[in-house]
Amino acid sequence: MERTEIGSLGEFGLIRHLTSELVTRQPSTLLGVGDDAAVVNPGDKRVLVSTDMLCEGVHFDLSYTPLKHLGYKAIIVNLSDICAMNATPTQVTVSMALSNRFSVEAVEELYAGMLKACELYNVDLIGGDTTTSPSGLVLSVTALGFADSERIVRRNGAKSGDLLVVSGELGGAYMGLQVLEREKHVFKEAPGAQPDLTGYDYVLERQLKPEARFDVVRELLQLKLKPTSMIDVSDGLSSEIFHLCTESGVGVKVFEEKLPINPEAYEAAREFNLDPTTCMLNGGEDYELLFTVAQSDADQILNHPMFSIIGYLTDDASERQLITKNGAEVELQAQGWQPFKAD
Repeated sequence: MERTEIGSLGEFGLIRHLTSELVTRQPSTLLGVGDDAAVVNPGDKRVLVSTDMLCEGVHFDLSYTPLKHLGYKAIIVNLSDICAMNATPTQVTVSMALSNRFSVEAVEELYAGMLKACELYNVDLIGGDTTTSPSGLVLSVTALGFADSERIVRRNGAKSGDLLVVSGELGGAYMGLQVLEREKHVFKEAPGAQPDLTGYDYVLERQLKPEARFDVVRELLQLKLKPTSMIDVSDGLSSEIFHLCTESGVGVKVFEEKLPINPEAYEAAREFNLDPTTCMLNGGEDYELLFTVAQSDADQILNHPMFSIIGYLTDDASERQLITKNGAEVELQAQGWQPFKAD
């Protein structure tokens, strides 16, 4: 493939090249890319804003992460934060710091993934920035969303007796990462070796191409159900449970047997000699929604195919208990991602 140097276009030429075919889907987007600032009209809604940064070597490894998948994921992790507030994602801005090892074609591939996510979630890309990086790739995405003020859900509204609920399945993204890291190690030892990814489709997709659970937000609205608190599962289930408990001033009891895991993720964990429960509790990057509901709303959640009731909250804020499958109570541990922890 022919390589086009970014320098041949320059910063503004690259921006024009990438954004020339952007489409506007949201009626609230009055002005997008092309001026000093975008213009958004929220009407009578509340505006929610969230920003996440992804740094090469910290959040992703380009030796096994396709650029298109990376672009898609960069958008999704931000939309997930908006969904965690029970809101509708509407716009994003994207900023990139690129080293000279990236060609125009590589940036096109990255951008294609971003635009695909925007298309699927009906979100407008309305601005951003592009600059150089001395080494590596840095992405910063800001997501905007709208919600009626009475529908916004924070982390601090849970009450003693509320049920703890999670959407979807857990642990798959972590096992996908384990598979990719294993194949990376094999390739380093034997550069001619072909990756063996057969049978890992589910866990690889959970790692490389996660989804924001806006369908959960829509379902909650359809059920006329408002959670008492909510958060997305990015740093691991245990860590997110701790956040909800700390912000709400409550304790928790979690039932191991109620934790949802896909059979493929379970088998992968066993293959890697990992405890599936540990993978579910501490793996991270599942981007499911963890929320609490009053017991009076239990009938709407019980047996719902999208949700699992995994525990309940207590009035003792120091109580963080995991009830094991054999009935023992052990202290729940949060070993989620700690970016500033010393080696």
